[in-house]
Amino acid sequence: MMSINRITIRSHERGVEFCNDEVVRLLGPGVYWRWSLPWRRVHVDVLSMRLPMIGHASLDLIARANILGPDATVVELAQHERALVWIDGVFDRILGPGRHAYWTAFCKIRIEIIDARNLALVHADLPAILKKNTGMLEAYSVPHGSEGLVYHNGVLLQTVAAGQYAYWKDMGELRLYTVDTREGVLDVAGQELMTADKVTLRLNAIAVYRVTNTRTAVTQTLDFKQALYREAQLALRAAIGTRSLDQLLAGKDAVVRDVEAVLSGVASAFGLTVSGFGIRDVVLPGDMKELLNKVIEAEKAAEASLIMRREETAAMRSQANTARLLENNPTLMRLKELEVIEKIASNGKLSVMVGDKGLSERLLHLVD
Repeated sequence: MMSINRITIRSHERGVEFCNDEVVRLLGPGVYWRWSLPWRRVHVDVLSMRLPMIGHASLDLIARANILGPDATVVELAQHERALVWIDGVFDRILGPGRHAYWTAFCKIRIEIIDARNLALVHADLPAILKKNTGMLEAYSVPHGSEGLVYHNGVLLQTVAAGQYAYWKDMGELRLYTVDTREGVLDVAGQELMTADKVTLRLNAIAVYRVTNTRTAVTQTLDFKQALYREAQLALRAAIGTRSLDQLLAGKDAVVRDVEAVLSGVASAFGLTVSGFGIRDVVLPGDMKELLNKVIEAEKAAEASLIMRREETAAMRSQANTARLLENNPTLMRLKELEVIEKIASNGKLSVMVGDKGLSERLLHLVD
């Protein structure tokens, strides 16, 4: 059956003419008449040039026919290639492998082809690119005070500082490990330990550490914090087990030094540096607390009694020295008697007769 079609192409449009599903020519603005017969099927697809990307199902035929001319650009991307597209200076999208075409008559098109085998996308406009990411990029963010390790197919690709990074997908297995490199505090809490004299106690401690080798910290242990916690437990158990309770309470600083020395050596194998260790508190069982309180009470009582005896001895020695001095010095004895009388007179009425003998022998009358 024969048919005739009228095709109108405006100034911002182009027409692609097909005959029997083969591309014939590109039609510019104007009015066209086309006959269509059963053995010669003709149709024209009108495309708007205001839509920069040419999204036609037969783009491969159009590109192969090479009919687009200077009004369009065609990009052929291999399996390992990606393309970044800017339209009028604004980033538009990422193109994957395959054939792509853009009209260039009404928009300024810039296409940047990237080799995705390099994996990392380093670009001045990376934030804008990531906003339009359609799943072709794996975006990673490393926070401040941390360091990132990027592994590709199980092999360390690079170590990165704090910042934002992007890697091409579908180029192998990618994994990022983020490690905090700031100083951290590890609580070693509630350790049930036994001293050398068989006293069970609970001890709480802290360890101050910092990750100094991120690769070792990630590869040598499944969890470096848990590994450090385990070593701190073992070091504490070893240090407490060789000391009696009295030695522990009297020399906690020595225990701290021993544990810190052990941890410093072990932590380096985990990529860590231990800068400090401390015992926060030692918790004794209730009966042991009561017993220790009694011992301390007895010790303090004995100490107080000893001090009182020393003071009494010193007072008696002073009195003996004073008596000898008065015995050998009569004048001093008289002065002492006058002091006594003065004290008595200050509190009552006193009548005194004094002779040649001592004042104490002439004290005749004392009233009120």
